[in-house]
Amino acid sequence: MHNDIDEILITQEQIQARVRELGREISGAYAGQELTLVAVLRGAIVFLADLCRNIHLPVQVDFMVVEKIRDGDGQAAVKIIKDLDKNIEGKHVLVIEDIIDEGRTLAYLLENLKLREPASLKVVTIFDKPHQRATTIEADYVGFGIPDRFVVGYGLDFKQGYRHLGCLGVLKEAVATG
Repeated sequence: MHNDIDEILITQEQIQARVRELGREISGAYAGQELTLVAVLRGAIVFLADLCRNIHLPVQVDFMVVEKIRDGDGQAAVKIIKDLDKNIEGKHVLVIEDIIDEGRTLAYLLENLKLREPASLKVVTIFDKPHQRATTIEADYVGFGIPDRFVVGYGLDFKQGYRHLGCLGVLKEAVATG
């Protein structure tokens, strides 16, 4: 275990087993079709890499970077920093997320992508934190429901660190507040 981790919530082995299951489920749902995977960077890159190796269909991969921007009143708006490179019109699109908590950024992203007229548009997330949901948005495929705690690992960061960890863990309080 990494020295800064207080508790492991989900082991690397559990994550990899669930990613294989999600790959089988998605492969079955889209059998005979090509799938466009849209990863929301940065956090989803680890999940994308593992998931796409477990989807047994032809896949295309593209990326988006979105950012929440707060104004002087604390109101948040979402801005696309990096857009898709490819046209998704008529394509079966699966948005790859690392975690869904409030859901506001994902809701904005899905509305934006729907305007591009994909044949279908669904979401897969490895971690779901429904306690924080501020929208009605739900993923079509979920790896794990997790408690309302600040977590790191498997793509999730604290100050851009810890993404590389294969497990999902909780930082020691001294690290998280220091």
